[in-house]
Amino acid sequence: MAKKKRQFKARKIPMRKDIVSGQMFPKKDLIRIVKTPSGELELDPTGRANGRGAYVSVDVTLAKKAKIEKSLDSTFEMTVADVFYDKLIDFVKHQQDRKELFSHEQIIKAENS
Repeated sequence: MAKKKRQFKARKIPMRKDIVSGQMFPKKDLIRIVKTPSGELELDPTGRANGRGAYVSVDVTLAKKAKIEKSLDSTFEMTVADVFYDKLIDFVKHQQDRKELFSHEQIIKAENS
C-alpha cells in the first residue's frame, strides 16, 4: 500500500497597517503602541499587552514623521507628549540597528558554512 504524501500549507503571515504610511507590513516588522485600559500609552515589544493597539514601522524616518504629524494623537484621540514620541524614535532606532546587525551576522554565518 502506497503512502500518500502530505502537502503542507503555507503559513499565513499576519499583516498589520502602519498608522503613519498606511501600508501593510508583516506584524513582526512593526512596533505596537498600546493605550492601556487606564488611558496611558506604552510601547509593547511583545505585542501582547492589554488595550487598544496601533502599529508603527521600524523606520526612523516614519517615526519622526509620526511626531511631526502627531499620528498617535489622532489614532488614540488624546494628546500625546513629545517625550513619548522621542521615546518611540529612540526605540525604533534601536530596533532598526539591531535588525541590521543581526541580518549582517546571518550573512557572515552563511558564507562561512
